[in-house]
Order: sequence, then structure tokens, then C-alpha cells
Amino acid sequence: MPELRKDMLTGRWVIISTERSRRPDDFHSPAPVEIRKENLAFCPFCPGNEAKTPPEVYSIRNDGSEPDQPGWKARVVPNKFPALKPGPLPPRKTRGSYQWMEGVGVHEVVIENPDHDLEMADLPLDHLADIIRIYRQRTVAIEQQFHYQYVQIFKNKGREAGASLSHPHSQIIATPIVPKRIKEEIYGAERLFRNSFRECAICRMLREELQSGERLVFNNDYFVALTPFASRFPFEMAIIPRRHSAFFRQISDEEIVALAEVLKEALSRLKTELSDPPFNLVFHQAPNPQVAEKAWPGIDFYYHWHLEILPILTKVAGFELGTGFYINPMPPESAAEYLRKSEQPRT
Repeated sequence: MPELRKDMLTGRWVIISTERSRRPDDFHSPAPVEIRKENLAFCPFCPGNEAKTPPEVYSIRNDGSEPDQPGWKARVVPNKFPALKPGPLPPRKTRGSYQWMEGVGVHEVVIENPDHDLEMADLPLDHLADIIRIYRQRTVAIEQQFHYQYVQIFKNKGREAGASLSHPHSQIIATPIVPKRIKEEIYGAERLFRNSFRECAICRMLREELQSGERLVFNNDYFVALTPFASRFPFEMAIIPRRHSAFFRQISDEEIVALAEVLKEALSRLKTELSDPPFNLVFHQAPNPQVAEKAWPGIDFYYHWHLEILPILTKVAGFELGTGFYINPMPPESAAEYLRKSEQPRT
């Protein structure tokens, strides 16, 4: 059984997951960064191989097609090698100074489309909107089990970003505790709301960024893509909803279409201008409402959900690991200007 272990100095939780050592290529030499379909002996995510994944928990299908059979547009399946496993809320255990608990949670894979080589940047807008609808549906479904306190939606594109399979996919992991990174954002937002701004800090920042324009990449009536003022990595981007909301699950159907447009633009510009780099895409949202409204009263007012796109163009090394400071050789203003020049065709 996996374990969640807590670093007693920093309060950071980590997952110790022996199950993941079962991946077939865990102990092989690294494969080439980009693996195309013609070089693969087998891909469990391609159509016709549905029996090689756990049974799907959700899918968008063509009319008349059966579950776990070809005919799907997008599928959600449990991860075959999960970081965490479903179960009841585990008790925290202590021995001396150490804390741990059984590794209970949810780990799902969203197989984004049947085409092995069609990435998010290449998808039609309506298909990308369907993927975002899947994220919303799975978030709501998972949060019905209240002990899953936080739902993390993320995508690793490319081996350097952590992907072990090249077929386009994203992942959803739900944890029985709220991650420290999210708590830091919540506490910071609350402090600024109560002591400084008397409004949502991200709403204030967004207003200033729209007025300035120097770090904007692309925006529409509902979302803004920009390079953050204190970017940690070259060409890092944030996608922020104009409408204030703490919970991604509250996104409307109209906003989903708008988010698909901005996300496609952002990823297409990375692909075009930076030769399709590996990247991590992460959603930051408030914890399960059943948890958030009790632990952080008023979180609806001061927290603001958003996405982060983190291209892998530099390596984190000793200084970053030792201090928590990041060295970014690309000013975000220059990055935004460079990305703005790439206008992508609408599809």
C-alpha cells in the first residue's frame, strides 16, 4: 500500500508509492524524448487496445459505441499504476516525530483523443472543450466523496515533463489532504484580502495586467493568458478567468468554450515559437467545498482558480533545490512580447 509521508521541517507531504515501480520501463535507459507511433510496438491508449486499460469510468463516445470498445472521442480510466488507491479516509499515524497515513486517493488518466499524435494544441476547439468538460465532470464526481480533499488536474507533455507514454493524455489525482502548495496560495490570498487589498488579490492583479498589457499573451471575454510578473521559468504562463470564482467546478458551459480557445492559443504559440517544448499544465483550484468552506471561511471571496503552463526549457538545479528560489533567464515581459507575435489560425 502506498503511503503519504510528511516532512516534519517543512510540513510538505510526499507520496511514497511502491506500486509505481511496476511500470515496464522503470529501469530501462531513457527512450528518445519524442516517440512516434510508428516506432512503438504497443500503445495501451490507442483505439483497439481498450482492454489493456482498467475499465473506463467516463467517456465521450460516438452514438452507438459501447464502453471499453472503439468509437470513443475521449476516455477516463483509472491509472494502472496509481500513485494513490481509492479507499476510506485513513487515520494519520505517528511514531516519534514522524507522521504518515495509507496512500488513499484517486488517480485517473484522461485519454484526450484517439489519435496517437494529436496533441492539445492540434485539437479542434470543440474537442478541447469536451476535455475541459470531462475535467469538470470528474472533479464534481470525485468531490462527492468528502474525504478526497483536493482534486489536482494536470498534464505532463514529453518525457522531460514526466510523461511515460506519448499518447496525448492528462491526469487527475485526488488526495485526502490539501497540498502545501495550495495552502500557501490560500493563506496568501486570505492575508492580502484581509490586511491589504480588501479584494481578491488575483482580481486586482488581473485588472492591473489588463491595464498595462506588457505581460499579456492572449485574452478573450472570459479568460486571460499572461506571463506572471514573478515567473519561475522561461515562458511560464498563467490562464486566469475574468469572473471571480474559487472553484473550477463552477465554470459555465460558455466559459468552457472560451477557456478552450485561450488554452489552444497558449499551447499553439509554445509549439510554434519554441519548437514544441515539453511542458507541465496544472490547475490550481480551491479544495473540495465540503473542506474549504469549513477550514477557510470566506474562501469564495479571496481565492481565485487558475491554470499554470510550465515549459521545460531549463533545469532545476542545486540553488533552486537548496533555497526555493528560481533563476529565470527570460524576463516575462520579453516572453509575452515574443509569444504575442504568433497568431494562430482558428479551428
